[in-house]
Amino acid sequence: MKRNYAGIPDKYAEYSNAKVVLIPVPYDGTSTWQKGADKGPDAFLDASENMELYDIETNQNTYKIGVNLQDPVTENSSPEAMVEAVHAKVKEQIENKKFVTTFGGEHSISIGTIRAHYEKYPNLTVLQLDAHADLRPEYEESKCNHACAVHEASKNTNLIQVGIRSMDDSELVHMNKEQTYFAHKMFDNTDWIEKSLSQMTKDVYITIDLDVFDPSECPSTGTPEPGGMRFYEVTSYLKKVFATKNVVGFDIVELCPNQVSKASDFLAAKLYYKMLSYKFKNA
Repeated sequence: MKRNYAGIPDKYAEYSNAKVVLIPVPYDGTSTWQKGADKGPDAFLDASENMELYDIETNQNTYKIGVNLQDPVTENSSPEAMVEAVHAKVKEQIENKKFVTTFGGEHSISIGTIRAHYEKYPNLTVLQLDAHADLRPEYEESKCNHACAVHEASKNTNLIQVGIRSMDDSELVHMNKEQTYFAHKMFDNTDWIEKSLSQMTKDVYITIDLDVFDPSECPSTGTPEPGGMRFYEVTSYLKKVFATKNVVGFDIVELCPNQVSKASDFLAAKLYYKMLSYKFKNA
């Protein structure tokens, strides 16, 4: 029996009726510390099925816009092959005029999603919420490593990085410091919000590594870093992005579920649904 996102009724899950497609990518081929991000999509879907679907903030049942759950991208013969498979899948759905969302898996999956979107939108801003810079041109003999997740975006899009608090000094040469918002400068100063919004072009793609959150709120991620953002800090910022820009797609990555606590799974589920609620408010 085919699974529906969040257990929604079939009429809202059918492809022909859906404004949104959700593509799971259970890939964990390049993680360098804790493995388990390949289990992230299933944990996210399990939590979504046990989440209330009325969004209080926007006063709507967002799922009624239609969300079609696609078959997962399971290519894992190499990082490069996975990126190509994700790129092809996302590009196909963009051409079919769907709002494409992707759930990883580790952050290397975003190389393909971002590539498909900047090919469609030539003046694209990529908004990255992340603890790590992910700007290495190559790592462990691959340009498609999780440590390289936004290097290609830095060369082909208007990249804005938010929440960064861990990086190698070799990445500095690839970083636009005027458009990088370090966590230690954000926590007691909100000027970064309006400044970052002013730096965005009309069309924005969002990639969220769940380690952008403080580990006290989202511990189940591959490489947690202290000093992260809080849930309402993230969602209030995203609400402004959705309200003022044309968000053309997004991905969420690096959920690394554990059997002891399911809180991170539900945070990811809520975040995804909240982002749809902002995108399709009063749709």
